[in-house]
Amino acid sequence: MKRYLSIILVLTLALTLLAGCATGATTAAPAETTAAAAAATTAAADEKVTIGVSVGTLAQERWQREIDMFKEYAAANNIDLIVQSAEDDPQKQISQCENMITQGVDALIVQALDSAAAGAICEPAKAADIPVVSYDRLVMNGDLDYYITFDTVKVGKTEAQFVVDKAPKGNYIWMLGDPNDFNTTLLEQGQTEVLQPLIDSGDIKIILKQNAKNWDPNEALKIAENGLTLANNDLQGYVASNDGTAGGAIQALTAQGLAGKVAIAGQDADVAACQRVVEGTQTGTVYKPLKKLNQAAIQLAAALAKGLRGDEAKKAVDSSLGIWSVQNNGFKDVDSFQVDVVAVSKDNMVQEIIKDGFHTMEEVYKNIPKDQWPAVN
Repeated sequence: MKRYLSIILVLTLALTLLAGCATGATTAAPAETTAAAAAATTAAADEKVTIGVSVGTLAQERWQREIDMFKEYAAANNIDLIVQSAEDDPQKQISQCENMITQGVDALIVQALDSAAAGAICEPAKAADIPVVSYDRLVMNGDLDYYITFDTVKVGKTEAQFVVDKAPKGNYIWMLGDPNDFNTTLLEQGQTEVLQPLIDSGDIKIILKQNAKNWDPNEALKIAENGLTLANNDLQGYVASNDGTAGGAIQALTAQGLAGKVAIAGQDADVAACQRVVEGTQTGTVYKPLKKLNQAAIQLAAALAKGLRGDEAKKAVDSSLGIWSVQNNGFKDVDSFQVDVVAVSKDNMVQEIIKDGFHTMEEVYKNIPKDQWPAVN
């Protein structure tokens, strides 16, 4: 990309000199020179660009799916894609991103493992004039260019509302996500909006409130076991911050014969979670349309890689995918694009998950006798 910009600059200078030297004639540039400039501009627009993608882990189902989506778009749009996974190591993620910056990627998409630590990526990227797009998790405390995300506060509200609707009174375990992920803060904000009035009124009592580090289902299992011990198994509600941790908690509930009796919800619509929802052991999940988020991120990154900036870059994102807003990351207000989310229960599983092509009937209902599968109209 950069070499074509140099050609354009040279041609522009040549046009200026020709116009200055002309005497008693019009200032129009020779047709062949104008054509050459246009050709160079077209070449710049069509040139293959390179986009770096950094994710914190590929251990979770959703990140594997999203990398496949990025690759599909890149293959169809003349984009070289460099993908790096930090394997749950924040410092490794920073090093990998610095390496991609050194390689000269044209834009960088970062799904921050540690929101605060990832801010260190912004300075070397800015020095190299490489735009950084924060994906799903906000990169904090750095000169970030853009943020593509879901309405995470709404996710938290939806999770808590699932549980409250089924268990408006009683003892609760409140399990938060990873403390180093800024999304955990936003989720808690949404959950608090629903839970706090009931806590204040005494309708619900929080037996245990704890973070599940790294969103680890094994950590979630331990938290659930401890909470059940504290409650003497007298538990009515369980707010889990994603489907993986909900799965860990449901293991503990199953061991005590409480699976399906305690209201519990998560997010991401993982296939295992969707199976639990239709089987009745998980109350609900929050579906985050990954295709929309993914498409918005790669459309923006591709525009930035080709040299577009500001409103011109933002216009490259399909406006039907979400809305633009602003999110402060502790360093500045960052232009942010938000994609909406959907509450999914047993009742609307087919409509929202199957019909959207996120999972198949065979995947979701594999443990349900086929004669009991709902109709797909």
